[in-house]
Amino acid sequence: MDTTPSPATLAAAVHIDSTHPAVVELAARAQGGSDRERAVSLYHLVRDGYRYDPYRIDLSERGMRASTVIENGYGWCVPKAALLAAVARAAGIPARVGYADVRNHLSTQRLRDLLKTDLYIWHGYTELWIDGRWLKSTPAFNIELCERFGLLPLEWDGTADSIYHPFDRAGRQHMEYVNQRGTFDDVPRRRIAEDFARTYPDWIEGAGGGEDLFQKDVERETR
Repeated sequence: MDTTPSPATLAAAVHIDSTHPAVVELAARAQGGSDRERAVSLYHLVRDGYRYDPYRIDLSERGMRASTVIENGYGWCVPKAALLAAVARAAGIPARVGYADVRNHLSTQRLRDLLKTDLYIWHGYTELWIDGRWLKSTPAFNIELCERFGLLPLEWDGTADSIYHPFDRAGRQHMEYVNQRGTFDDVPRRRIAEDFARTYPDWIEGAGGGEDLFQKDVERETR
């Protein structure tokens, strides 16, 4: 059952820093007259304007802020979901972040070696309050990456939930949701960082590796 948005879903938070000048400027680029139209516009701005990069993760407070995605020009699912929530709030649309554990059947060999599992915990998405209900929206994979990886670009029209498709263009299994962790008014950074340290010690220690390394791995493996 949908619940009425709390004041916190419109307020700035530590990681969903919706009053940051760069966030406010991005929110002002939203096109359309209704909340639904502006939310869809913001979704595409975040999805395609900032590259998805799971190699360069930063679990510090600064690293998980929405404004840092804008500064860096890239992010992974958790901060990109925070960015969509932040620009939505800056545009006057209630928003919060949600998380699920998923099995990802498509990734790079380097990422598989680092994680040692196909289970991705704390996969981030955004919920926005549109026309009297909460709708899920997932802005992680930019369209160029989807095309290179043979994934179906995840679209969202502001009328229904938008989460990862179960299959890619070739009919191979892609994402399987195995556990919902709920929604939050701000990124639960400490819980995510603690769980990542226990679950993916090699990912945390081996993250990084230089600019666009993830993109280069994708291009090499899909050539």
